[in-house]
Amino acid sequence: MKRIYLDNAATTPLRAEVITEMTQVLQNDFGNPSSTHSFGRSSKTILETSRKSIAKLMGCAAQELIFTSNATEATNWILTSAVKDLKINRIITSKIEHHATLYTVKHLQQQYNIEVDYVNILPSGAIDMTHLVNLLSKEAHTLVTLMQVNNEIGTVLDIEKTGRICHQHQALFHCDTVQSIGKTEFNLHELPVDFIVSSAHKFHGPKGIGFAYVKKGIALQPLLYGGEQEKGLRAGTEAVHQVAGMAKALELSYEHLESERNYISELKKYCISQLKTQFPEIKINGEDTFYNILNILLPFSEEKTAMILFNLDMKGIAVSRGSACQSGSVKPSHVLTEILTVDDLKKPSLRISFSHYNTKEDVDALILGLKGI
Repeated sequence: MKRIYLDNAATTPLRAEVITEMTQVLQNDFGNPSSTHSFGRSSKTILETSRKSIAKLMGCAAQELIFTSNATEATNWILTSAVKDLKINRIITSKIEHHATLYTVKHLQQQYNIEVDYVNILPSGAIDMTHLVNLLSKEAHTLVTLMQVNNEIGTVLDIEKTGRICHQHQALFHCDTVQSIGKTEFNLHELPVDFIVSSAHKFHGPKGIGFAYVKKGIALQPLLYGGEQEKGLRAGTEAVHQVAGMAKALELSYEHLESERNYISELKKYCISQLKTQFPEIKINGEDTFYNILNILLPFSEEKTAMILFNLDMKGIAVSRGSACQSGSVKPSHVLTEILTVDDLKKPSLRISFSHYNTKEDVDALILGLKGI
């Protein structure tokens, strides 16, 4: 039985070139980058060459990038330091953010008694920009944290417009760009954003490595204390092979961006067309969504909801009911709760997320699997 992976918003398979790059580093460059001998210097060179490569692709300075274990760590660090060290006393976010943001904000609210406001979500799943402007009109030392591409429904935030609004009101802007880095272009020198975060495993790189962008001139304090790695901001011996793999994955993502984006976009259109043909009552959750994420509400009975993923998995097909971080939960998705009716929440919604490795045959198999259910 062929196994079909349609859950690329959760994680992505590594490109073969990335595996080769990491293997070579593991075999030949095992030195500690902080060591002054030739083994350490070799590793340090790989580390800083990778940083420069990523910075060039992102349109920022190399010194503005801090390597972290993932975007969750980066978000925790940025938001926590903003409150503790930059004297932020108010955070504006939304209820459809990733839990890395929502739970951090909740903790900071309890720990430091900061003010938290949630911007309204439109029925389309988009941020209500008028409400955001109204919230920002209140005077406070404010940080806005909103994601560029929602990881469950794929709605897209205009980060240039959002950042401009934030800066007009003297607010800092942190953007969760986990789902968009490697899949759309960036020029951070021109974007009005103060912080972004990334995880390599979302763009066919390794797990356990990511980065934070901190705009030059913003002085955060460390989340981890120890050695002087990462300019003293992130203690711990760097995982050189993972950094090298991340840099290679990002390089290849942007090298093939146009062709892969076009291919995936057409695949998503094909999937929607086939779904609507076989299930005319199907609904798409969210409007104007990112090209690789499709969230659908199926016209199935409530009793079939619980077993739908199991049945598809038995057929070798991997999709998700929501983000992978909460897929084991029996609670409805916190994202879909904001845009669906109570009755629709009882029906099965599936997140189908594509990569360039998927084919029309994969989509056909998914349709056949759903028809069987």
